[in-house]
Amino acid sequence: MLKRRAFWITVVALLAAAAVGATVLKKRSQPAVASAATLAAAPAALEFLPSDVTEVKPRDLRQILRLSGSLRAVNQAAVKARVAGEVRDVLVREGEAVKAGQVLIKMDASEYQARAEQARGSLAAARGQLEIATKSRDNNKALLAKGFISKNAFDNAASQYDIARANVESAKGALDVARKVLNDTVIRAPIPGLVSSRTIQPGEKVSADNRLLDVVDLNRMEMEAAVPTSDIMNIAPGQEVQVKVEGLPDPLSGKVVRINPSTQTGSRSILAYIQVDNPQGVLRVGMFGEARLTLAKKTGVLTAPQSAVRGATANPYVYAIENGRLAQKPVTLGIRGDDGEGGAVEIVSGLASGAQIVKSNLGALQTGTAVRFAKTGNAPAAPGAAALRVAK
Repeated sequence: MLKRRAFWITVVALLAAAAVGATVLKKRSQPAVASAATLAAAPAALEFLPSDVTEVKPRDLRQILRLSGSLRAVNQAAVKARVAGEVRDVLVREGEAVKAGQVLIKMDASEYQARAEQARGSLAAARGQLEIATKSRDNNKALLAKGFISKNAFDNAASQYDIARANVESAKGALDVARKVLNDTVIRAPIPGLVSSRTIQPGEKVSADNRLLDVVDLNRMEMEAAVPTSDIMNIAPGQEVQVKVEGLPDPLSGKVVRINPSTQTGSRSILAYIQVDNPQGVLRVGMFGEARLTLAKKTGVLTAPQSAVRGATANPYVYAIENGRLAQKPVTLGIRGDDGEGGAVEIVSGLASGAQIVKSNLGALQTGTAVRFAKTGNAPAAPGAAALRVAK
């Protein structure tokens, strides 16, 4: 019995000692746990690349309608044969510059020269007959006054005079026609420009109205752009257009000059014609262009990238960087469009000029977090890559 009692006393003592030790260890560990919790609750610093932020400043904001189409010359002419005959000389080739009135093609004129000579002879004969008829009429008029001939005889002489005079006028007309046909054997440039095509060679015979050459004037070009009927009410002659042409580094200025009154067959679009100046002659017929038509324009308004605006339509906000920390700033928005650097929106209120805001959507950010910028060195950042990370 004494041995059993001693055993239980020992067990109770050991359990009491273990309880006291656990209590001491718990008290010692409480400061460390609290310290870890405090560190977890403290906001971490966020690190951005310079490309992740942008500065709000006044810019020109345009509402843009994007169109596309091919270029063509405003002034172009098809050079055709005016008379049938054999081509003797073709004086120009594709790509050559020509002036208005310059001789392009010469045709065999021997037949038309003979016709002109024949018409000239017929006119000379008619004039001779008119001269005889004039003298006869004048003589008969004097004889009639003296009573030597009858009135009927004078009338016959007067009729012969009228016929001779009509024959002269007819011969003049025939000669004019023959001269014109003769002149048409020499084909001249109707407009200044460049020869774009040539479909004839010396020695070939052509009929009247045969197409021989094409001449285009590249000083003024226009783009045919198909506009959806849903947008046609927003377009009017005179609107500004920026045209980006394949192969050219900078966009060209243009304007809407005409709008087709009917839709295109088989589509629900309407052609708009955008005139583009080409003083240096760098544009060519058939080039493809992309046009940015300005529907509305505001000058000197604060703008922010559309990707920077967060929240619902009724409660938009942006993340701004103020005094080295992240701040959520409610904003009032205006029109949307393009500010020259991409899609942008007008900031009516909520931000001042020069404010720094987060440019890209980097997810939900914690307001009040410290912000610093990464040192990128000479290595450029990948376009569109977010450089957001927790600073150690």
